[in-house]
Formats: sequence, structure tokens, C-alpha cells
Amino acid sequence: MARQRLKGSERTPLPGARAIGKADPNERMEVSVLLRHQAVDALHQRVAETASRAKPHLSREDFARQFGAAPADIAEVRKFADAHGLAIVEADASRRTIVLSGTVAQFNAAFGVELQQYEHPNGSYRGREGAIQLPEELEGIVEAVLGLDNRPQAMPHFRHQLPRGNVLRQPASAAPTAFTPPSLAALYDFPKGSIGKGECIGIIELGGGYRPADLATYFSALKIPMPTVTAVSVDHGRNHPTGDPNGPDGEVMLDVEVAGAVAPGARIAVYFTPNTDAGFLDAITTAIHDRVNKPSVISISWGGPESSWTPQAMQAMDQAFQAAAAMGITVCVASGDDGSSDGVGDGHDHVDFPASSPYALACGGTSLRASATGIASETVWNDGAQGGAGGGGVSTFFALPAWQGGLKVTKASGTTALAKRGVPDVSGDADPETGYDVRVDGSNTVIGGTSAVAPLWAGLIACINAAKGSAVGYINPLLYKNPQALHDIKAGNNGDYVAAAGWDACTGLGSPDGAKLLAAL
Repeated sequence: MARQRLKGSERTPLPGARAIGKADPNERMEVSVLLRHQAVDALHQRVAETASRAKPHLSREDFARQFGAAPADIAEVRKFADAHGLAIVEADASRRTIVLSGTVAQFNAAFGVELQQYEHPNGSYRGREGAIQLPEELEGIVEAVLGLDNRPQAMPHFRHQLPRGNVLRQPASAAPTAFTPPSLAALYDFPKGSIGKGECIGIIELGGGYRPADLATYFSALKIPMPTVTAVSVDHGRNHPTGDPNGPDGEVMLDVEVAGAVAPGARIAVYFTPNTDAGFLDAITTAIHDRVNKPSVISISWGGPESSWTPQAMQAMDQAFQAAAAMGITVCVASGDDGSSDGVGDGHDHVDFPASSPYALACGGTSLRASATGIASETVWNDGAQGGAGGGGVSTFFALPAWQGGLKVTKASGTTALAKRGVPDVSGDADPETGYDVRVDGSNTVIGGTSAVAPLWAGLIACINAAKGSAVGYINPLLYKNPQALHDIKAGNNGDYVAAAGWDACTGLGSPDGAKLLAAL
């Protein structure tokens, strides 16, 4: 049978990983197959028209009918699955996703791969090297095959405030402090009188869980009604608190508590999924196309350097965010906590994905100090070489969006024209030393990181949507036309990049002025 290489599917082992033998041929697994859009050129046109407000947002039903997977394409994949003894667990035309189930041996034969078991200091995983091979009849129909490799794909972007005894990350100028989310909402002048009533905030989680008792205690202490929180299972993921506040529970509770405290009238749907490329994408597409909960804004606080992703996975997720744009869904994504290197130790600058997608609202980090009358100072979050810093820089994968045309990027060595997608777009308080009061696994603690900024912005968008009576959706083009609606951050650096007047690769356009944003949007 003639086969074609699936473009962008090449995998290499994780740095430090060692192959220890073939994967068990009898191991059962599931794989997500992503199909092409119907009328993809028309979709790109519709997204542009929606972004410019020339046409209204599509409903989820209309999007599925016009741009979902074609029945004929689904039928071709069904024939392929039958030929290889693979079972179809799910076939969702709106998500363009078919989930296949079978053994390692069956998937090896079906996709021309040889799955191996790898040993790594952070845990073993099933993986492969090289490209996926497709039969000729699926060429052009299948755009991605995810889940053959089950390595952890992303990490959460949160950091705990360290005790004063640890001298590595203490600012010399000020003692640590903390804010409740409502106090930050007040400092950022979130729209008064709007609590996000009638909206739904979708939150993507790749592990951990929340305890309803903790949420009840937290919101009671804030004297805020506890929002309705619903757990949604994707790819067998579930709400599963580990009891470790330093693990993914910290991420989950931070996200829910920040979003819920600044938009307590909004419902919150938390999509739990395994930490793999397939799980991450499936959770995002499930949230975007969810006709039950219908989130109007999605918060994502997980990610990894662009260099850790396959091109097929990045393209698939970017397409999901395009679908969100067409349907009026805003996607807020943390830009990372490791400064201009994004934690990659090769001496080069890197940006975090999925924040680097042009259809994501990339959320960077600041360090904020308050006075009795408001914000006293706000600079780039950077704890120095031993701590964290807001992620930001220039994508090596995504082209320069039209709305970032003409911008400059500033380093200590000088200023040059921005040539590709610049990250972040916006920012907010992320410094753990000026962090967020939250409750995790039965204890009160202070957490920072850009993980807090994504749900902060998601809550703000929910409040703006409720105040307007309609979803603002894909707001990036409008924000760049209205920079006066943000607090421009002009001091600090995140490593190689330096803050400057206007947009910069540390804090984007700046932190929010909620009332001005409501007026501008």
C-alpha cells in the first residue's frame, strides 16, 4: 500500500530520554485524528470579517454546518479504521475529530510507525521517532494524528510566593504582598456593576482537581456567592485533586478562584483532560464546540516552548482558535513564567505555545504595587536569574499578524522591526511577591505566575460580555487599535527583551483598564 508522510508530524525523543524497548504490542490506546475543514478559504474570510465586525459571530450550529468535517471525509476514515481493526470511539464533525481505539500493534501498522517505550528523568512515556505515514486515500483529508506519543506536552505556569527566608527571589525594594482577585479587579477598574452574569468561562486543565469544600470556604471568606462550577471529562480526564498544592491542584484552584472571584455571576466549566498533545487539543475543541455550557471565553494556563511541539499539533490548535474567533469566543492564554528563554537552555530566545497562536490573547506578567489611591507602580515581572519572569518574545513559527504590523521589538542591544508574531498581547499582575490570595488543598496560600493572568483576563472579558449583552470574541485587532485602554508598562525586562513605550515583548500593550476596555470594545 502506497503511503505519504504526514507533513509536520515528525517527532524526536525528549531531551534526556532513552528508548528501552518496543511498546507492548497488546497495550490498548486511543488516538485523535483531525480532519480538514469544509470550505477552508471561506472560513478564513469569515474570521477576518468577524474580527473587523463586518459580519456577526456564527452560532456553534452554523459553524458545524458550514465548516465542520465533510461526511465523505469521515466515511474515508471509517473505511481506514475498519481495514486496520480500529474501533471508532467518537466521530464529531463539528470538532473535525475522530477518536480511534486499538492496540499498539494495530496503530503501528495503521500509521507506519514503531512505538517505543522511553525512560526519562521525569517519568517514562510511549513515543515514536520520525513521521506518521498515511495511505494515499487519506492524504489531504487528515491534518493531524495525535496521541500515538503520550509524553507530557505542557506545564502549568504558576509559582508560589516563597518564604522571606529564601533570599533568591526577594525584591530588594519592597516586602512581599498579596491581593485578593476582587482587589486587583478594583485596581484595574473592572466594569462596575457587571459580574459576568449569564456568561460561561471555560477553563482547560491537564491534571489535578478542585475540592468544592475549598471553593465554598474561599468564596465565603471573600463574601462572594460561590459560582456554579462544572467538571467536564475529556479523553477520560477527570476532576482528581492530588492533595499536593505544589502540583496541578495549585493550577486548577488558582484558575477557578481568580476567574470566579472577578466574575462571580459567570458559570465556570472546567475541562479535564490528560496532559498529551491529543488531550490538550481535544479539551480545547470540546470547550469551543460545547453546545451545553457554551463558554464565551476560555482560559488556558498551560503551555510549552514552540520547539517542544510538532507543527501538526500547533497548526491543529491554531485552527481551533480560528474556529473560536468565528464563533465569538475569546481565548486567553498564559505566556509562560521563564522569561525570554521560556526555560529552554540553548541560549536562544523562545516563546510559549499556545500563547503564540495569533488567535490567542497572550497574557504576560507584571509586578504591581498599590497605594491607598490605586496603582503605585507596575513593572515587568522578573525575579532575576534564580526566579521567574513573564514569558514573551517573537514566534519562530507564526507569521506576523496584520494587527501587529509596524511594531518594534526592543532589546538592550537596540530596536528592530517585529518580523513574526509577537508575544504577549496584554499583561497583568503575575509576580508571586505581589501575588494572589487563593486556597489550595485545604490551605490558604499566595500564588503568582502568568497562570493567574489568563483567568484574570477571562473574568474581565466575561464581565465586558455581560455588560455589552454580546460577546466581544476575537479582540486582538481591536486592542491594537485602542492601546489607550491599557496601562502601558515601560520599565523592566524579561531577560533579553526590554519594556518600552507602546507594545513590547515583555508585557504586550500593557495591563487592563477595564472601564476603558469596555468603552473601546
